[in-house]
Formats: sequence, C-alpha cells, structure tokens
Amino acid sequence: MPDIVHVKYQQTGKSKSTNEYGMREMQQKAFEARTAQYLLIKAPPASGKSRALMFIGLDKLINQDIKKVIVAVPERSIGSSFAKTELKKYGFFADWEPNPRYNLCTPGVEKSKVTAFLNFLESDEKILICTHATLRFAFDAIDEKQLNNCLLAIDEFHHVSVDGDNKLGLVLSSVMEKSNAHVVAMTGSFFRGDSVPILLPEDEAKFTKVKYDYYQQLNGYEYLKSLGIGYHFYQGKYTSAIHEILDESKKTIIHIPSVNSGESEKDKYEEVNRIVDGLGDLDYQDPDTGVLYVKSKATGKTLKIADLVHDNSKDRDKIQEYLRNVSSVDDIDIIIALGMAKEGFDWPYCEHALTVGYRGSLTEIIQIIGRATRDSENKSHSQFTNLIAQPDAEDDLVKLSVNNMLKAITASLLMEQVLAPNFKFKPKFPEEGEEDDSEDDENTLKINGFKLPSSQRAKDIIESDINDLKAKVMQDQQMLKAMPGNVDPEVINKVLIPKIIKETYPDLTDEEVEAVRQHVVVDSVVKNGTIEEVGDKRFIRMADSFVNIDDINIDLIDTINPFQKAFEILSKSVTASVFKAIQETIDATRITMTDEEAIILWPKIKNWIQKTGEQPSIQSFDPQERRLAEAIIFLKEQKRKAKANE
Repeated sequence: MPDIVHVKYQQTGKSKSTNEYGMREMQQKAFEARTAQYLLIKAPPASGKSRALMFIGLDKLINQDIKKVIVAVPERSIGSSFAKTELKKYGFFADWEPNPRYNLCTPGVEKSKVTAFLNFLESDEKILICTHATLRFAFDAIDEKQLNNCLLAIDEFHHVSVDGDNKLGLVLSSVMEKSNAHVVAMTGSFFRGDSVPILLPEDEAKFTKVKYDYYQQLNGYEYLKSLGIGYHFYQGKYTSAIHEILDESKKTIIHIPSVNSGESEKDKYEEVNRIVDGLGDLDYQDPDTGVLYVKSKATGKTLKIADLVHDNSKDRDKIQEYLRNVSSVDDIDIIIALGMAKEGFDWPYCEHALTVGYRGSLTEIIQIIGRATRDSENKSHSQFTNLIAQPDAEDDLVKLSVNNMLKAITASLLMEQVLAPNFKFKPKFPEEGEEDDSEDDENTLKINGFKLPSSQRAKDIIESDINDLKAKVMQDQQMLKAMPGNVDPEVINKVLIPKIIKETYPDLTDEEVEAVRQHVVVDSVVKNGTIEEVGDKRFIRMADSFVNIDDINIDLIDTINPFQKAFEILSKSVTASVFKAIQETIDATRITMTDEEAIILWPKIKNWIQKTGEQPSIQSFDPQERRLAEAIIFLKEQKRKAKANE
C-alpha cells in the first residue's frame, strides 16, 4: 500500500552543525533559557535533549549556585544517555562527569537505590541519575526542603500527570510548591493520549518553554531525504501477514502488540517465534550477547536478530548491553520488542519502524517513529508502517475495530501536520489595534478575515501547544464519528473544534477561543493541502478546491473538512464489504444533533431545496444529504416542543 504521508527534506545540515560551544541548533535554543527556574523543552527524538540538559545542568552548578543535579529517566536503559561525556574538547567550559556510584539506572532492588539517593543528598557529589520509579520511592523518604538549591530534570516528561494516582505528578507539584528547586522537563510531545493534563494551568504557566519542531530537526539532517508513513491492513493472524511488509534488507524495529490488544495472539513468546520462523531457520543464539543468528529463507544471508520480548532478566540485560554498544551497521539487522526500544532508545541505523496494532497515544507514535529518524549515512529514507487488523463485518467487535482504524489513520494525519513545514498566518487586512512584528517569508499566508490572538495566553497556546491541541481534536470520540464526511465541515470547524478547545482551556474567553480555533482549522487545512506555482501565481489545493493564495479567506477554509483524507484513505485501502461495515458502524454511532449544528445547516437546507426542488432524503446514499434530512426532523421536533410549552 502506498504511503499516506510522504515528506521530503532538504538536507541542510543545520540541525547537526554546532556552534563554538559544541551545541547543536536545538541545544543553543535551550541554553539561551538556562536561567529559568522552570524550563520545558519540547523537541523530537534525536534532537539532542540529553546533551542540552548537560549544558544547562553544568551552567546551573557552576554559574547559578545550584548545588546538585538529579536526572530522572523513565527506564534504566535510558540512563546511559546521561553517562560521562566530554564537552570541553568541543568548546564548552566543563565536562559532564557523574560518579558511577550515583548512576542508579543499574540492576538491583529499589531499597538500596533509595539509600544511595539519600546518601547522595548528604554527600558532596553533584550529579545523580535515576529512574522515575527511584525518584518516587526516594521522595517518600525525604522532605521537599532537601531539594532546595537542586535541579530536578525529568526526561520523557509526558509520564507526569495531575491525576491523583500519578505519583510522579504529585512529586513535581510538591517540589514546586514546597522547595526552591529548579526543574527542567523534557519531552517529544506534551500529549499523553488520555484526557488528563500533564500540569495544572497555573503550574504550566510558570514554565519557560523551548520548542523545536520535527520539521526543523529532519530538514536539518545530512543524509535523510524523506520519511514515509503507511498502513497495511490484514485479516487473520498478524504473524502470517507481517512478512508481506517486513523487508529483511532494511534495518527494522518490530513492535508487537500488547497482550491486551485485539491484534495480540495472546502468547508473546510464540509470536516472536513465528516472526523468526517466517524469516528463516535459527542457527544459534550467542551465549555472551543474546543475539539470535537466523539463516534467511529468502536470501540465505545470516540475519542478526535481537529479542527484547522474552522476560528472562539475565538474557535481556545481555542483549540490551550489546545494543547499547552497537557501532556498525552490520551489528544487528532486526529488533523485536514489546514495551521497550521506544523512548530514548538509540539505533541510528534503523530504517523501518514496523508497528503491529493501533497505538493510543500520539507520544508513543512519535517515539516509535523517532527510532527510525536518526540521521545515518546508511539510509536516505525512513519508514513507519502500522499493521492494522481489518474489521470483520460479522464480528461483534466491529465497532471497536472501526474506531481503532480511524484513530490509527488520524494519528498519521496528525503526524503529517507535525512533520510538515510550519506556516505563519496573518490577516490580509489587519483590524485596528492588531499588531504583528514577525517578518513575512514564503511560508507566510495572508488570509482575509483571519483573527490574530489578542492575549498572551492565546499566543502561547498557538506557539507551543498547537500540535498537542490538534492531537486532542483528532482523537476526540465525537470528532472521529464526524471526520469521515457524514457531518458538514462547518459544523466540524465551528461547533466541534471550539467545544474541544473550551474543554481543554476552560480559562479562555470566547474571543481567545475563536483565535485559537481559526489557527487550528487553517493550519490543518493548509498542511493537508498542496501549494503549487502556476506562472507567477501560487495556488493551494485544499480538498476539492484549487484557490489562488491571494484570494484565500477564512469563510472558504471553514467550508473544508480538515480531516476528510481519513475516509479517502479507508475507501481506497479496504474491500467494499469492509468499507460498508465501517460506514454502517459510524452511522450507528452518529453524534446527536445540537442547536448549533442545526443553525449552521438551515441555510444549506434552503439552498438544497432551491437547487433540487425537493427536500433532502433520509434514505440518501450521500451522508451529508442524510444529515440535512436529520436536521429538518430535529428542527420540526424543536418547533413542536416550543409550541407544546406555549
């Protein structure tokens, strides 16, 4: 199946070049904000967040009277990202030199690690590295004041939330409230995948945000030219279908599904065995490294495979140690993982991230794609493929399957938004009092009727949180039912999207909501479109419209479904019977009519009757005509109720 998303990059080398201190572009941006007490760094995998923290941490220790730096990572394997690192030889004023005694990302029981954590606080040592779990356990044994004049750095910050059961979130809230500690939070995305915010608005407002986007990162590479995101739909067992898309000549990470998911065959070890058997015959397993040597059925070549699924801790430690020290493109060919090899896992040679089953969180998808988007001379193209089960029309779980398919596809459409170049939007004719000091360039679009944010709060949301807000919009249950074209685009853009914005940011005024709404809709529509030059004019193709960029206006954009690509993809990539099952499932769970939707549809109903000479039919095959017919029924019912109440 062809890619849903295919983005090309210019190989500028900018994101990898360094300044006189040895800092890459993202690290320079982060270092400029080094004096902030609370600093949030949002940057994609491979942009250099670990080293950015080293620069900031050392400056705080040497120049800002901070006494200690505590780095917390989600799992032990990521601790190696913060190992001893030479920085002086590249121009910085100090090296990162943690004492191995206080690297607590090692095998062992938590009790001894907590003791080591407490000893560290009493010692003269400056740097400690631990897991999120160790930080939580240690926090139970200390007073917040013991973290005064310390820097607490939390890697993969999206693991935090304000949920009362999220202990890492409680740790952070207490540290901010009851100590003068500095905090550096780092993440590839601020979106958790559930509805629980990471920080309370009042705490979030305290953070200085440094944002470096995915396009800046990938466009600035030396070797990578393109990235593709695609789907493969299958029926039956995934272990039988996976070899249709598993290209053994590509360095690949396979993420098998969770045992709780519909795609799982409920025996993760047997699933690994079937994948390996499909590739070839196991020759032997190296007793020292744990690498499986498999003779390929297709080519006769010996494949080196790492199995990170088996739970035997001794074997897993061996293979993880081997993978940590991979230094050549020939050291490993395929990695099979379940929950591992996502966050912070570094295998620059990886070309293909092959994921089985729907992933519920944008953050997880970004992390998985990030495994394949390291820049390396062995590849010019990176690929993410999601292997998804087709819904069976006869199956009782068809509703769940359809929901998962739609979520998976919309996640990819969202990744297209994240990976595409950024546009700046301005009103064509600014209103009185509207000020904008940003410079125009080829990615600046002037839109008639476009609203600039009037408050700093709305500006900050647009500047820092737009992709996370889009993630929330695209994964919303009502939106999923509306996306495939059975709801009028204006209802999506003017009713459903502002409703989600209000729920996400209840503190915004109506004027602020409208400015954010316009930006979300315009950015989504434009990034889903294509800009073409004809002579000396530029045109944008948005859905079925082909418009001169000089004539673009907000009213036109509001008539376009920003997400209709989702249904187009489905209609072209599944069988007619499956597609019918998908349509019927969506129809059966259609969102209820609201007054706001009926108000928007009423002029369209009148227009329909004027054009056709008859009312829209409830039996029509066109989902939008059916929706107009439903609006008539709704309005008649509202009128009847109003009369009854007179």
